[in-house]
Amino acid sequence: MSDHSIVARGHRFLHSVSMVLILLIGLSAIVYTLLCAFGVAPWLSFSATFGDFSYPQAGMISQIVLTVILASLFFFMPSAGRIMSLERAHRDFKITMEDVARAYHVCHTADRAGLFTMSSEFDAVRERLSHLRDHPDLDSLEPQVLELAAQMSQQSRELADIYSDEKVTRAKTFLRQRQEEVERQQSLIVEAHHALRDIRKWSQQVELEESVVASQLSQLEEQLEATLPSLGYTLGNDSAEVVPLPQKPAAE
Repeated sequence: MSDHSIVARGHRFLHSVSMVLILLIGLSAIVYTLLCAFGVAPWLSFSATFGDFSYPQAGMISQIVLTVILASLFFFMPSAGRIMSLERAHRDFKITMEDVARAYHVCHTADRAGLFTMSSEFDAVRERLSHLRDHPDLDSLEPQVLELAAQMSQQSRELADIYSDEKVTRAKTFLRQRQEEVERQQSLIVEAHHALRDIRKWSQQVELEESVVASQLSQLEEQLEATLPSLGYTLGNDSAEVVPLPQKPAAE
């Protein structure tokens, strides 16, 4: 904190204390004088002489005059308060980043929407400043803040053109279409996985049934080979061909 700021703060503090003291002393003098007038409290009493003249009621007169003077100061307090408020507003004014950011956001949003059409730097800043002054949410900001925000918006107009609402909307639409395409492809991939799983399960089931059928055929063939000799037959080279066995000669 600078020395000038400390002195200014001290001056404002003493000014406020003085106003409060004048108010309290004036009210106290008025109340006490009224009490004296109604005989509730004693008047201030002392005698004074000026040359050959003596004033035994000098205390009461001095008290009344002092009360009137203090009461008359009340008429200057409103104007003094307004002056002090103006001084405080001007001395305490600081360009905060929040105010600048808020004004810049409003101006940059309007720039992205394509509201500003001036190309020259001076006209562009003036157009932006006029927009900020007419904005209802920024009426409490100081002109310096609005001017700074307008200049910042003019410097970033290329950025506003690159990220304009139209281009951002078109980019979002394109990305949304790509996202929908990706989701559709993912859905097809999921269906393909389901179909592949069903085909693999079906193939395993068919292989199992074929192995069962082959086993049954092997058992049937073994049983057939065991049964045919007793009937006078045998299997040839081809297992599907049944060949009769040669007959034994009859005993003579």
